[in-house]
Amino acid sequence: MDAMVTITDKAKGRIEQIMREENYDSSYFVRVAVESGGCSGLSYKLDFDNEEKKGDQFCEDKGIRICLDIKSYLYLAGTELDYSDGLNGKGFEFHNPNASRTCACGESFSV
Repeated sequence: MDAMVTITDKAKGRIEQIMREENYDSSYFVRVAVESGGCSGLSYKLDFDNEEKKGDQFCEDKGIRICLDIKSYLYLAGTELDYSDGLNGKGFEFHNPNASRTCACGESFSV
C-alpha cells in the first residue's frame, strides 16, 4: 500500500533507536493517531503497538510499518513525520498538509 504517512530519515533513525532500546521485535509498528484536545482542537499521538484493531489502516515507508485508525487517516493522509533534536526542541514533528491552523508548539492543529 502507498504510504499514507511518510517519514524522514531522521524520524526513521529515532524510531529504530526507540525500538532497540525498548526491545520491541518486528511485530511492533508505529501507531499514529489524532485525538480531540490541544490548543487548536486536535492533537497528534504517536505510540508503538503490536495489536491490530478493527479498522486499522497500514502503510510502510522506509521499512517502518505505520498504522492509523480510520478516523485519524482522514486527518493525516499525506502527512510527513519528522524528528528534531535541535536547540528549539526535541521530538517528533508532524508536517500535515490537511491542517489549516497549527498551534505554536506544533502539537495540535485544526482543519
